[in-house]
Amino acid sequence: MKLYGYFRSSTSYRLRIALELKGLGYENVPVNLLTSEQKGETFTSRNPFGSVPMLEADGRDRAQSMALLEWLDEAYPDKPLMPRDIEARYTVRELTYAIATELHAPLNLPVLKYIKNEYGQPQDAIDTWYRHWLARTLEPVEARLAQLDTGDFLLDAPGLFETVLLPQVYNARRFKYDIDAHEHIAQIETACLALPAFQRAHPENQPDNPENSA
Repeated sequence: MKLYGYFRSSTSYRLRIALELKGLGYENVPVNLLTSEQKGETFTSRNPFGSVPMLEADGRDRAQSMALLEWLDEAYPDKPLMPRDIEARYTVRELTYAIATELHAPLNLPVLKYIKNEYGQPQDAIDTWYRHWLARTLEPVEARLAQLDTGDFLLDAPGLFETVLLPQVYNARRFKYDIDAHEHIAQIETACLALPAFQRAHPENQPDNPENSA
């Protein structure tokens, strides 16, 4: 398998975590979002969405991170990301899709660039926008986790929820959002980052992170 992504892309980060949790080997192929490499003809001829991640697997190019996560769990059922119990599966979906559907769209790079370039907004205003939408979703997610009285993970072990949560928490900290004010989310972050799978998937440890260049 080849994973085409960008070290700081939250959706690419999701796929790295899932692949690591499942113990699946893959080749990491960097795609530079800052130079819009994903919008070039070479890339869009394979992925018309012009986005990352793209997973080359079983003779097919696959796009869209949430669809990819579901496919991975179905194609490689060992070490599942989703529990078997229907109510537990619902709990995972409720919290996971709150983050995936409510936060990714207003906070992804093309939207932030559009706000800056088309409306002339300074970085401080963009950062305020970012933190506003984070709060709109992370506060109820935290409240639900408190109702569920979660510990280190949503369930017994990290799965789909943690796979989607951790990249958003990483971005939240980059934009100086106070994650530590959310006790349960912060506890899950700490527990996940102590695991080798999450450490290997972390943006700081990717080959296209400029800080890792010689």
